[in-house]
Amino acid sequence: TDTLDTLPDRELASGLAEVIKYGLIRDAEFFEWQEKNMEKLIARNPNVLAYAIKRSCENKAEVVSLDEKESGLRATLNLGHTFGHAIETGLGYGQWLHGEAVAAGTVMAVDMSYRLGWIDSSIVKRVDDILLRAKLPTASPETMTVEMFKSVMTVDKKVADGLLRLILLKGPLGNCVFTGEYDRKALDDTLSAFCKS
Repeated sequence: TDTLDTLPDRELASGLAEVIKYGLIRDAEFFEWQEKNMEKLIARNPNVLAYAIKRSCENKAEVVSLDEKESGLRATLNLGHTFGHAIETGLGYGQWLHGEAVAAGTVMAVDMSYRLGWIDSSIVKRVDDILLRAKLPTASPETMTVEMFKSVMTVDKKVADGLLRLILLKGPLGNCVFTGEYDRKALDDTLSAFCKS
């Protein structure tokens, strides 16, 4: 964890976006641990950081070992990335750190999951709360438009047979799906809610 002490606060927070993701997609117990320990993570407590790194690596290794050819399960590691990549592209790379864009993208994916009726409002609140405590953005940049999102998302690597497949939360915390089967109105409503135009 000594190396992490050399990171600027913004870079550390950016990395935490990926740590938070593991709790959301497959490890509710880890997410609850993060909720209890976020201030210690931000303060760079070495034992807390070491545990977060260990648990994140275990989660990723398990997913990759179960889906070496990236046929579905492994794609769930990209929660928030489809919206996040659109933000990075729309702003120009380097304006936001990758984890900042993923954090905002995660909030958008969670919002869409809620609009689909796949999760309850308490999960939406918990995600917003933990990202704010991690000093990460919970909204897309004001300059992003619906059209900017759509133009980037239509060429995303997760598009198959003309359908944009997304990683969305479904069911209790720690569960997600990688799917192209969802009501397109929910996507449109999420984009409209997070964009000024």
